[in-house]
Amino acid sequence: MRVIYMGTPDFAVDALKALIDSGHEVAAVFTQPDKPKGRGKAMQFPPVKEVAVEAGIPVYQPRRIREPEVVEQIRNLKPDVLVVVAFGQIIPQEILDIAPYGCVNVHGSLLPKYRGAAPIQWAVIDGERESGVTTMQMDAGLDTGDMLLKTVVPLEKKETGGSLFDKLSAAGAKLLLETLEGLEARTIIPQEQGESPTPYAKMLTKDMGLIDWNKTAVEIERLIRGLNPWPSAFTKLNGKTLKIWEADVLTEEEAGEKVLPGMILKAEKDRLFVGTGEGVLAVRMLQLEGKKRMDTAAFLRGCHLEKGMIL
Repeated sequence: MRVIYMGTPDFAVDALKALIDSGHEVAAVFTQPDKPKGRGKAMQFPPVKEVAVEAGIPVYQPRRIREPEVVEQIRNLKPDVLVVVAFGQIIPQEILDIAPYGCVNVHGSLLPKYRGAAPIQWAVIDGERESGVTTMQMDAGLDTGDMLLKTVVPLEKKETGGSLFDKLSAAGAKLLLETLEGLEARTIIPQEQGESPTPYAKMLTKDMGLIDWNKTAVEIERLIRGLNPWPSAFTKLNGKTLKIWEADVLTEEEAGEKVLPGMILKAEKDRLFVGTGEGVLAVRMLQLEGKKRMDTAAFLRGCHLEKGMIL
């Protein structure tokens, strides 16, 4: 098939590479504009652009995909199908209607669950036992188009947003090729989604990582994993930001202490015990503002914490 690919971040890289390697003709890549990054504010390519440039594929970076001249560019490229993976802009109906096989989206959840911008992280935060990837025929709604194919990915006990991201990116690339093959052979029967059983998977923000110690240890531990590596879960220690990267859940009986939310109960050689609204969080990996990430044993060698301190 002659494909126009629309994608921007790391999650969209595996699918583009799979398309290139598969023999499909990637006629063009549309991605978001370059952005300044780092202290020097040097302009940096989006990850998808880096792959496209290396492969010699023409790249377009419109600020607004719905501008008439952009729509005309897409029409003139005469694609058989449009593929959209985390592009970052809403695709208008006039573009969705251009290609004979429509516009195929690769979404990181088992639709209709977790429509929205951050389905991968919310699946971890909410304690889901499985996630996956859905390909769908895009319509004018937000992740509401008819479903084409799905693949299920079980979540490990210590799954993080980052580890699930990598798994779903690879699974999505494979599923995309199966979907294009099925569309071309006309063996796929699209299915309507129906109502979503989960809230909209809203975009992540840094302030979401602030730990509410009144929540249960189970909820906090899932938040830590879901927001790893970004934006990360954090608390405050003596006015400084303390990021928590890894922790275990204990009951009060296992910890051997009566708990108060946010109170430091005790420190062992490799664990820091903190009370929550229900249960105890045994912190194994953390990072104080201005310092490197380290395990609790290394952290405690350089930072003395008193029992009874409140985070």
